[in-house]
Amino acid sequence: MTETRERAQSREERQAPAQYINYVFFKLDPAWRRLPEGERERGKREFLEVYERHRENMLLRSYSLMGLRADADFMVWRISYDLEDFERMTGELVKTGLGRYLQVSHSYFAISRRSIYVGEHTPGFENRQYIVPGEGEYLFVYPFVKTRRWYSLPLEERQRMMNEHMQIGRKHYPIKNNTAYSFGIDDYEFILSFEAESPRHFQDLMMELRESEASSYTELDTPIFTCRSKPMPQILDFLG
Repeated sequence: MTETRERAQSREERQAPAQYINYVFFKLDPAWRRLPEGERERGKREFLEVYERHRENMLLRSYSLMGLRADADFMVWRISYDLEDFERMTGELVKTGLGRYLQVSHSYFAISRRSIYVGEHTPGFENRQYIVPGEGEYLFVYPFVKTRRWYSLPLEERQRMMNEHMQIGRKHYPIKNNTAYSFGIDDYEFILSFEAESPRHFQDLMMELRESEASSYTELDTPIFTCRSKPMPQILDFLG
């Protein structure tokens, strides 16, 4: 096991700054839509000004869930090398006119690192330490936990099952998987997000993965959020 972990993370990678990942989901209070139009416009303008200002410090992607889930209207995917960026941005957002009517319904926090199951010569996979978001229209986000039994298996056995798992993933290219690790820093072990061109293509992948051997060692992989990439101004227009 130690040998594989050393292979997955070089000394230089272990010394590199941590890339922090956060998926924060917002739910709008319906009372917002009963406010006068002028007050709502000011509130949205304040919110957008804060959002745009923080794009200078970290990578931000905005997504709409309007009409897709009852517990979230939009999501912001945030990536930074400084945890204070998340604190400052959230603190400033909730003080805006719109922010006072928003509830954080879900928030997932994790750190990027290279998988121990992906070697230097694994075909079809970028063996990177950092997550680099693409520009796909859909993002599917969910927390993930393996059973304790999984970790008691020999590493070679886990590698064999993960090879099958990755082979299935390659069949469904260009779906892109972003895996972040939340061991010890959040309630889950991993936070996964998949970039795909349509819900149907992602569903095809998930249905095939359910039949893989490694899938039998999954303890939790819900809730699952279907998110559509939208510019923040358009999302704010949706809110009313």
